Amino acid sequence: MNPFTAEFNTPFETVPFEKIKPEHFLPALDLLIDKNRKEIDQICNQKKPNFFNVIEALEQAGRNLGKLSSTFFNLNSAETNDEIQEIAKTFSPKLSAFGNEITMNETLFEKVKHVVDTVDKSKLSTEQITLLDKTYKRFVRNGALASEDIKDQVKTIDEQLSKLKLQFGENVLKETNAFELVIEDEKNLKGLPDSVIQAASELAQETNRSDCWVFNLQYPSYLPFMTYAENGELRQKMFRAFASRGFTNNENNNEPIVIEIANLRLKRAQLLGYKTHADFVLEERMASTPQNVEFFLNDLLEKSIEKAKEQVNEVAIFASDHGAKLPLQRWDFSYWSEKLKLEKYNFNDEILKPYFQLENVINGVFLVANKLYGLTFIKNNRIQIYNADVQTYEVYDMNNNFISVFYADFHPRKGKRPGAWMTSYQGQFVENGKETRPHISIVCNFSKATSSEPSLLTFMEVKTLFHEFGHALHGMLAKGKYESLSGTNVFWDFVELPSQLMENWCYEKECLDLYAKHYETGELIPNELISKLIESAKYLEAYYTIRQLSFGLLDMAWNGTSKEITESVAELEQRAMERTSLFPPMEGISSSTAFAHIFSGGYSSGYYSYKWAEVLDADAFEAFKEKGIFNLEVASAFRSNILEKGGSEHPMNLYKAFRGKEPSNKALLKRAGLD
Repeated sequence: MNPFTAEFNTPFETVPFEKIKPEHFLPALDLLIDKNRKEIDQICNQKKPNFFNVIEALEQAGRNLGKLSSTFFNLNSAETNDEIQEIAKTFSPKLSAFGNEITMNETLFEKVKHVVDTVDKSKLSTEQITLLDKTYKRFVRNGALASEDIKDQVKTIDEQLSKLKLQFGENVLKETNAFELVIEDEKNLKGLPDSVIQAASELAQETNRSDCWVFNLQYPSYLPFMTYAENGELRQKMFRAFASRGFTNNENNNEPIVIEIANLRLKRAQLLGYKTHADFVLEERMASTPQNVEFFLNDLLEKSIEKAKEQVNEVAIFASDHGAKLPLQRWDFSYWSEKLKLEKYNFNDEILKPYFQLENVINGVFLVANKLYGLTFIKNNRIQIYNADVQTYEVYDMNNNFISVFYADFHPRKGKRPGAWMTSYQGQFVENGKETRPHISIVCNFSKATSSEPSLLTFMEVKTLFHEFGHALHGMLAKGKYESLSGTNVFWDFVELPSQLMENWCYEKECLDLYAKHYETGELIPNELISKLIESAKYLEAYYTIRQLSFGLLDMAWNGTSKEITESVAELEQRAMERTSLFPPMEGISSSTAFAHIFSGGYSSGYYSYKWAEVLDADAFEAFKEKGIFNLEVASAFRSNILEKGGSEHPMNLYKAFRGKEPSNKALLKRAGLD
């Protein structure tokens, strides 16, 4: 029996991973599309269309189809294989085509438009008005008002884009998995911490190799090698492999794919009456227009570029004084900047790592959630998982009410794409008086335990865990009526606020004392190390700001153009990133061909939102700093106005309800040392 065609007979109706086989997906997709199509037909046949039998009914249609698609795409990201990737080539376009079938259904749109034109909004709640407006825009922004010819073209483009985005992601994963740096001479390990060397030895042993050490392009292997390996030639080899993913002349080349994606997005936007893809996207964002994004990015660029140049120059002078050749190359920067950090602050990540055992950090974020929001996490090994690495929890509030299921997947493997993300298998909603609570997951790529020590995180990985957990809280604490407006279903330049806000607790002694304990002695992290952590927080902050701005500007170069892109990937990147360049130019590398955020994720015309949300999170954390980082009054206001409300109304209204005013960038500039 296909598990997707019946109710899940599992704890909390969680996904029955143990019963799911790849061959279940396409038959279930066909069956559930047919079921959803019948639900749509019922709405189209309404004789007296109103908000409830059209707008609400449309919101509630396709629940099981949503479960199927979320399960499939989550597995394709975190536990994929050749068979699933092959299925995706049919699954994704078919789902995209059905989505267009709905939004281009003229009869259905007539019903929606009738409700929009006749409903008495004074009798609707704010959330209902938001759902009404978003439903109408969903149709219009997908061509409901366009001619049949344009609708057909949009359908074709959407199917093409769904295939291209999948191919882009598969190519990046293949390129990431294909490269290995095999070291046989022990002297080439000089500078690397013992834990990194041990992990490299065990990576070799996984493929039955001995007397060698293996490094790959997964972050737990790549980043420490670039930071600590003394052999500059090998750092260069690693860097070039990482920076050329999708940019080599082989079957995984993403150059034609990114150009085709950008041009199809432009064509689609212009068919629908928009100047650029960015104009189309930003209509539904806080930033509103490409001009506002460009001003925002350029304003920060102007405030930080000279400071960034000073910081890079300081590292270069230090490197030169210690025998390095100038100009400083990109593959040298992490190595020498870490050396300078050690000299300036007598402090680096390796000193901190013993205090950040993964299990303790997990317990730490749970304690923070408990102190702020009264949440309790209880491990449940009966909830089925898709890989043995995954941990599962039941989440309860202070009154012992069930809040959420929580999945945590922390370690890299070949079937898992790089990076870190939060996702969901089931959203929160209320239907027929019954509330359905969410099933939330975070996926990361942290170093595994070795035979000699447990999984120890770098401080950056600690921040990543807190960041993704902030997204998870946004999903878990959702308290709306409609799933499409619940949890993280908000404007994309608002969605990073809860996640980036959580990172602030990582620097606070009151928080660190909850979990930062030496894995061998149990000793709490010393005050001296906390002071150095805080003192060094602004180290290279301008440099990292410029790096983020460069990606934001590159995103806008691909998606903010009103003309078809005819230049090469290299030419476009050089033009887009020239003002943010801090190192000598290099041939044979590309940011775009592995830029998954904008070419296979949801951040096209939206990468700026990371910096945009930093303005919000710095301003928001000021409220906690003023009254205490665990102040229940502030936490309650953030929960009730931000975390629980999702996208039920405009985010600026929600933010002002929490903070009492619009955000200012003063806190961000102060925190970054740019004021």
